[in-house]
Amino acid sequence: MATQIITADQTDTQTLSHVNVPPAQTWNYLRINELAFEVPVPHFVGDVYSRLPQLFEKVECGIGTEAVAWMTHAAGDARYVEVRPGSAAEPIYVDVNAAATEVHDTGVLVRAGAEATIVTCAHGENGGTSSALLRVVAERDARVTIIQIVACGQNQQHLDAVGIEAGEGARIEMRQYALGGSKVAAAICCNLAGTSSRFELDSRYIARETETLDVNHVVRQRGRYTRSNIVTTGILADAARKTMRETIDLIHGAKFAEGSEIETVLVTGDEVVNKTLPVILCDEEDVAGNHGASIGAISPEQLDFIASRGLSEEQAEQLFARAIFDDAVIHAGVPAARTAVLERAATVLGTEIAQDIAEVLGVDSEEA
Repeated sequence: MATQIITADQTDTQTLSHVNVPPAQTWNYLRINELAFEVPVPHFVGDVYSRLPQLFEKVECGIGTEAVAWMTHAAGDARYVEVRPGSAAEPIYVDVNAAATEVHDTGVLVRAGAEATIVTCAHGENGGTSSALLRVVAERDARVTIIQIVACGQNQQHLDAVGIEAGEGARIEMRQYALGGSKVAAAICCNLAGTSSRFELDSRYIARETETLDVNHVVRQRGRYTRSNIVTTGILADAARKTMRETIDLIHGAKFAEGSEIETVLVTGDEVVNKTLPVILCDEEDVAGNHGASIGAISPEQLDFIASRGLSEEQAEQLFARAIFDDAVIHAGVPAARTAVLERAATVLGTEIAQDIAEVLGVDSEEA
C-alpha cells in the first residue's frame, strides 16, 4: 500500500494545540497542561512504499497524538532498523540537520537478548521547524542505550520525541540533553510492560536568553517488579521559560513496582519562568513511588566559598553550565554528535571554553 510523501513548506503554518500533554491534567490556570506549537503545513509530493511496521504505531511517545501525526506526515518516509543478538555494536545515529529543516521518523526493533545504542542529535538552525521522532521496541532481556541531544541554534524551533516499549527483563538506559533552540518540545515515554523491565533516565538541560523549553517525561509501569528512575538537572538563565512534566504511572497489575523522579534547577536569571509538575499516579497496592523538585539560586554561603577560591558569581554559573556540556560530550556516542555539542558550547560558553572542553576530554581536533 502506498504512503504519501509529504514536505513541510515553511511558508504555510498550522497550530498543534496539544503538545506534551501530561497523563494527569491539573488546574488550567497554571497553564502547565500542554503546549501550543506553530508548525509548517505538510504538502503532498508523491508516494513511497516504505513505512514502519504496524507495531510501532502503538508506541506512545509522550509528545501527543497530534504532534506525532504531524511529525510522521512531515517526515514522509521512515527508517526502520532491526537489531539481532550478535549484531555489530555500531551506534544507530539519527542526524537531524535543522539548517536544512529536516524531519525524521525512525523505528528500532531490538530483538530478545540483543544490545543497541541509539543516538539522535538535532543541531543547527534556519529559522524554521525541525523534528525527530524515535520509537523503540525492546524485546525480552534486550539492552538499549539511548542518547537524545537537542543542540539547535537560537532561531530554531524543534520537536523531539522518544517512545519506548520494554518487554520482560529489558533494560533501557537513556540520557537526554536539551542544550538550545528558540522553542523546543522534548518528550519521552517508556512503557515498562514486561516483568522486571527497567528504565533509567538522566536528563540535563540549559535554557537561556528568551528560549522556551517544554519537557514531558512519562513512565507507564505495567509489569510486576518494574523499576524506573528519573534524575533531571538544569540551568535557567536570563529570561528563559521552562516547563517540566514528570509522570510515573503505576498501573493496576504492576505489583512490587518502584518508581522515582527528582529534578534540581539552578536559576540564574531575574526574568526566568520555571514550571515543574512532578506526578505519581497509582492504581495498585504493594508499589513505591517517590518524586520531588529542588529549585533555587546559588546560596550566599556558596557564593562566599566561591569568592574565597577567586571566582565570581558569573564564573561559578559558567562552571555549572560547562558541567552539562562536559557530560554531553562524554556521552554523545558518535563523533558527529560531539561536534554538534561543541558547536553549541562555543555559542553558549564561548569558543575558548569549547576548545578547552575538547582538549580536556581528548576529543579529536577534527571533531572540535
